[in-house]
Amino acid sequence: MTVATAPIPQANPGAGYRARREEIDAAVARALASGWYILGQEGRAFESEFAAWLGTTHAVGCGNGTDALALTLRGLGIGPGCAVATVSHTAVATVAAIEMAGAVPVLIDIDPRHYTMDPAELAAVLDAPPPGLPPIRAVIPVHLYGQAADLDAILPVCARHGVAVIEDCAQAHGATLDGRKLGTFAAAACFSLYPTKNLGALGDGGIIATSDEHLAGRLSALRQYGWKQHYISDEVGVNSRLDELQAAILRVKLTHLDEGNARRQDIATAYDDAAGARAPSRRAGASHVFHQYVLRVADRPAAQAHFRAAGIGTGIHYPVPVHAQPAYRGRVALGPARCAATERAAAEVLSLPMYPELTDAEVARVCAALRELV
Repeated sequence: MTVATAPIPQANPGAGYRARREEIDAAVARALASGWYILGQEGRAFESEFAAWLGTTHAVGCGNGTDALALTLRGLGIGPGCAVATVSHTAVATVAAIEMAGAVPVLIDIDPRHYTMDPAELAAVLDAPPPGLPPIRAVIPVHLYGQAADLDAILPVCARHGVAVIEDCAQAHGATLDGRKLGTFAAAACFSLYPTKNLGALGDGGIIATSDEHLAGRLSALRQYGWKQHYISDEVGVNSRLDELQAAILRVKLTHLDEGNARRQDIATAYDDAAGARAPSRRAGASHVFHQYVLRVADRPAAQAHFRAAGIGTGIHYPVPVHAQPAYRGRVALGPARCAATERAAAEVLSLPMYPELTDAEVARVCAALRELV
């Protein structure tokens, strides 16, 4: 097998480790030698460095991105007796977190050009919620694939109804809207640090960003049994802590995140040229950091077979909308469009290889196959 024929995976977190092996190994050795492995110096330093990079005053690490959302809902007092609006075209984690907090999900359709929450349908649902629901107390717009949801439209609608907004930034580390980083627009923002993310650990992790000091303090307690003083629970919390090894690794990877995002954008530009009219839409005023590069194809199995024959991996993000999955089918409320645009997208989306360590030669191979497909 030669470089010209070696398989190109759709995602490759191992390549991210190998690219920074010496720095990561040194960080892991430092954390191991410290003798303190939970909620210690590495975690505190990562929280501080992440908040400074993002432009918020506080960041609270936790076990994963799902917990980040569930903890934030609880921190805002949103749980049983409340409904939360989000989208069905997302990783199931977004909806799972709502139910973990004890709230009821309401699923809004997407804008099919950008795959994010349709503000017009959100406004309609907030004006006239589906019958039988508790009051909608929060909205979770998902910044999907690395691109901003339409916050310019969503935030005023939510403010008018007195509804909290929590940004799901699991795929949007470093993306911006109107020159401002996503994760700084709302009451709080939740980031996954799963290994394939733009900022990914070598295990699992999550982090919550906020400029609300009271909320940050409550989240810090909730993630560890509701403790404000050791072994004393002031309220019922959970065990969801970012461990020191992952924090040390993430500190290294944070210093390279902007560079990695720039490389993703360069790869996306090359793909755009090859894709022509199939190239994904960009939201005006937003910078896309391409957690995924997603095409729409009418015959997806044929397109996957085409790329597979060229040794190129593809992915589907996501093949079945949350509301159509067995665990949720028939029991979650939908907006008036019944997620029709979501269902069309789920049948056609296809993700190409996208990670900063792709070589120019590999990008050229993907582009050649993409031109043949077009």
